[in-house]
Amino acid sequence: MGTSLLQTRPAGASLGSWSGSIGSLIRKLIAGQIRLTRKFDELLPSQHLIDGNADFIDDVVPQYTLAGAVVYDVGGGKNPLIDAERKAQLGLKIIGLDIDSRELAAAPPCRYDRTICADIVNYRGARDADLVICQALLEHVLDTGQALEAIASILKPGGKALLFVPSRNAVYARINLILPQKLKQRILFGIYPHMRRSQGFPAHYDRCTPAALEALALRKGLRAVERRVYFQSDYFRFCFPIHALWRLWVLLFRSLAGDQAAETFSVVLRKEEGAAG
Repeated sequence: MGTSLLQTRPAGASLGSWSGSIGSLIRKLIAGQIRLTRKFDELLPSQHLIDGNADFIDDVVPQYTLAGAVVYDVGGGKNPLIDAERKAQLGLKIIGLDIDSRELAAAPPCRYDRTICADIVNYRGARDADLVICQALLEHVLDTGQALEAIASILKPGGKALLFVPSRNAVYARINLILPQKLKQRILFGIYPHMRRSQGFPAHYDRCTPAALEALALRKGLRAVERRVYFQSDYFRFCFPIHALWRLWVLLFRSLAGDQAAETFSVVLRKEEGAAG
């Protein structure tokens, strides 16, 4: 008989090599879609192109990190935010606080002067910190109010907390809240395998919008002194039509809701003199 029309791979080709070819083709297709999305993004207002996470790391944190400060890196785990060179240059004392002791143990040597294994929601501090850094953590806690109360308890009066937060109002956050956890991970890691080690943790986005978080923080004795909003994320770059629709939605949403339409945001909180905690 002749070759079957139902044959799905070349005769003699191993299943592994055939799967590898399909995987390579998919990666090339996604790379092409990413190039299209980047060209499309050149048409957008410049503020919609700012990488919030990079801005937080490269500008917000250095601006508020002063020489000789006692710094708590909350949720940094094996990836402390402040590098060894800057730590030494400024003479910083850095305490790492994370829920996972294995993450803390995996941090580069000497980056933390001390480590604390604790859930930030239940932790209460000693009011000894000049600065608390909390990068992309609050969306994962069940009760943001309790987490902010813990941050207030860590800070000295007049101390500052630097928070970077993915917003509950972002489209990806809404999808994240709807889909089952295992399905979310399969989709995310299938499209972006490099995110397997840093993304995919359960997220709740409890009061994670600029206005809601600042109002909640104020009730905990933490007053917002700076806010930065960002309208950039990369979740939909794998498919140009979806990315373009998302970009148009964000432009419309921002025109109606202002800062509340942010995909992510940074906020600097100052502990009030005489505040409890």
